Amino acid sequence: MSDGAAVLELEEVHAAYGAVLVLNGISLEVRRGEIVCLLGPNAAGKTTTLRAILGLTAPTAGEIRVEGDRVDGLPTPRIVAKGITMVPENRRLFAKMSVRENLEIGAQLRSDDAGIKRDQDRVLELFPRLSERLSQKAGTLSGGEQQMLAIGRALMASPKVLLMDEPSMGLAPILVEQVFKTIREINEQGTTIFLVEQNAKMALSIANRGYILRGGEIVLADTAQNLRDSAQMQEAYLGG
Repeated sequence: MSDGAAVLELEEVHAAYGAVLVLNGISLEVRRGEIVCLLGPNAAGKTTTLRAILGLTAPTAGEIRVEGDRVDGLPTPRIVAKGITMVPENRRLFAKMSVRENLEIGAQLRSDDAGIKRDQDRVLELFPRLSERLSQKAGTLSGGEQQMLAIGRALMASPKVLLMDEPSMGLAPILVEQVFKTIREINEQGTTIFLVEQNAKMALSIANRGYILRGGEIVLADTAQNLRDSAQMQEAYLGG
């Protein structure tokens, strides 16, 4: 459960690619202990929001804060070092490296050996399939196993906020259910999660709160329960 303290805040954030405005003054917050989802149609600006948080796309205006400290304008490694890590869309594993090596890369900014060992044990407990495949090349894993590894690699950074970009993409329905069950379990173990997802129904089934993004603007924000029950959400999400 959330303790009410905002760990990630966006205030009036704008972002553009060249002359094309993608984010038009969005404001949102993620409180410690929550799962917050960002929903919206394709090209709404969801992935750009995550890229802006991580410093991969520089905001043209506005502020992004982690535990009250501004991070907009910082290089990505410094933002990661402050506790923001992402499970990227399409997983982006190092295909020719082993499962173990991919997990070790997730912890490369850390020096607390005992903590790293504890987090690796936690990841392998969450994903027993990975413990059976530690020496196997990541590129030879199934789609579901690759998603497990991508999540596990991100957890090895011991993030304050775990960003997730379309974790259900390309997975069979039974695996989608498994991934969302795991996301909830990770949250229950104490990790705050900011989730971008096309599958609104599944995202809202595990989230505390949600924001609906359309045309680069937040058009609706409420508890997940209220959004699930809202005809306005259907209109905002589906564009009427």
